[in-house]
Amino acid sequence: MDKLYIVSIIRLLLAGALGGIVGYEREHTKRPAGFRTHILVCAGSALVMVVSEFAFKKYAGFTKMDPARLGAQVISGIGFLGAGTIMREGAGVKGLTTAASLWIVSCIGIAVGAGFYLGAILATFITFFTLIFLKKMESRLVFRKRYANLYVQTVDKIEQIEKVKTALEE
Repeated sequence: MDKLYIVSIIRLLLAGALGGIVGYEREHTKRPAGFRTHILVCAGSALVMVVSEFAFKKYAGFTKMDPARLGAQVISGIGFLGAGTIMREGAGVKGLTTAASLWIVSCIGIAVGAGFYLGAILATFITFFTLIFLKKMESRLVFRKRYANLYVQTVDKIEQIEKVKTALEE
């Protein structure tokens, strides 16, 4: 078997494993895009880079190809997938972290597909650390304002609303 094929198999398996590490955390916290989604995004991104390298080597004498062009399309294209995980909820927004995790696993996949294993592994552990440990730290610190909705239903609206206003002001 050709060396390029063996390296490609290793790259795709590693990308799947690294995407799975990040996806495990998302699945464990019951987020919209979980374990399988992150594996698919990371392995797909790696495949794009492997195909890019393959095509670059195959057509090197016939055309001037830029092997990074396909990877660049992954970076912009993953935004559509990530945008689908972002939902507006009242005054806040949900899904931003999941969208960011999809984006980073696509970058991890590109790094693995290009053969930059150290960067991909380091980025995976930084991502995993951020998602697990910094979330715990963030909940202990006050980084963001907390909002709450209050719904009041009354029979005698004018008098009751005044009472609620007074109670809230106190």
